[in-house]
Amino acid sequence: MKEETTKKALTLKTLTKSNVWDVQENDIFRMWEGADKDTEVKDNLRRYVDIIKTAFLVEELKDDTKLMKGKYEKMGYKIATVKIDETLKITWAIKKRPIMRVSDLTYENITHISAAKLVEVLERNFGGGWDSLPQSIQDIIESGFEISTTTLPQNRLHKPGGMYDKKIADGFEVLEVAKGTWVEAIFVKVKPQMEKPRLQLQPKTDEDDLPIDDYKNHDDIDDEIEEPTDFNDDDLNEDNYRTTFVIETDPDEEAGSLEDYVDEE
Repeated sequence: MKEETTKKALTLKTLTKSNVWDVQENDIFRMWEGADKDTEVKDNLRRYVDIIKTAFLVEELKDDTKLMKGKYEKMGYKIATVKIDETLKITWAIKKRPIMRVSDLTYENITHISAAKLVEVLERNFGGGWDSLPQSIQDIIESGFEISTTTLPQNRLHKPGGMYDKKIADGFEVLEVAKGTWVEAIFVKVKPQMEKPRLQLQPKTDEDDLPIDDYKNHDDIDDEIEEPTDFNDDDLNEDNYRTTFVIETDPDEEAGSLEDYVDEE
């Protein structure tokens, strides 16, 4: 219900390269129809079209016969006539850009797909595992998802109570990439939306005045370290093998370049 409310609230003037991924073809036609008398929209047509084209394939049909429309509809396009000004109307065929390959992922759309969808995209493109992805693609993915990997012998990956079971129980989707008799498991989970931190003033406590030496005797700091035991094959588990964990990135750069507006007059 919240998503539907958000779509209804969006207009051409509030569209961004990110939230445009939340809407569908009919929403674009509705927004355009509602803005045909807005002077600001008319003066900035290129800007709005460029935003729309980050998430949609847009074609102007100069031949808007039934036969031509039918061809585009078979390819999944939605077709409608949009009004540019009082004297000009054009027929648009638009379709949501598919996310099929890792090269289709951008900072704008990565937060608008599910973990299951990401696993599907990775599986379609994978060969060498997580490290085979270009660093730029890894950065995009990690801007929207928690990623961790582990590589284990095939017969050890699904050991009851191991990392695999724990990750699944914690809501992760998993992709398994075979590497001979070993398997790389790539765990994927949507990152929670982070709110901006608010400044909170904490009341001062007596513990704040403790000398540094007094902290050495504090109960929850004085932990004993267990000595390592001799390693044997029965102790083999996910902790004995290379495991990578999430490293937060700062996705400031913008991925991809926009296409020019189609068929300008």
